[in-house]
Amino acid sequence: MADQRDQRDQRDQRDRDQRDQRDQRDQRRKKSSRSRDKESEWQERVVQIRRVTKVVKGGKKLSFRAVVVVGNERGQVGVGVGKASDVIGAVKKGVADGKKHLVEVPLTKSNSIPHPANGSGGGASVIVRPAAPGTGVIAGGAVRTVLELSGVKNVLAKQLGSSNPLNNARAAIDALASLRTFAEVAEERGIPVEQLYG
Repeated sequence: MADQRDQRDQRDQRDRDQRDQRDQRDQRRKKSSRSRDKESEWQERVVQIRRVTKVVKGGKKLSFRAVVVVGNERGQVGVGVGKASDVIGAVKKGVADGKKHLVEVPLTKSNSIPHPANGSGGGASVIVRPAAPGTGVIAGGAVRTVLELSGVKNVLAKQLGSSNPLNNARAAIDALASLRTFAEVAEERGIPVEQLYG
């Protein structure tokens, strides 16, 4: 009789353990799918990959530098730089760096920017201007990539000075970071929003 009870207890314990393991597996799956969803909302584009060398005592040490633009096309964008001994590692580091340096971009209803802005980075300067619906993104190089990944659909932009992709991307980020909404300007001046339009 006691043996039967022991066997039943062991069976119950085994069933409980299996159930716990199943639950843990399900939770892990849910977590990983949630993190995958979070990852998928971010888009990354490699703007430039350069092979760089460092001269050391024993000769030259080769590595790669990647300039990556990261954005969710909903008003958040960042530029990151990563260095590693291989290209994949450099791009991964660039993506992580870009996510650390995100800027918020205020978008209008027509997916444009609220007002003209200028930005600079190194020897490059960038001018961005709002555009009418249907215009598209009229910009070149790294500036175009930054604007597209920020979610801006109608804009005019011009690069001045240096043609370095990293400096131009940083100049575009600087211009977008300086943008303010009408509500923010009205709050700063202590006047109603309607007065700005009037």
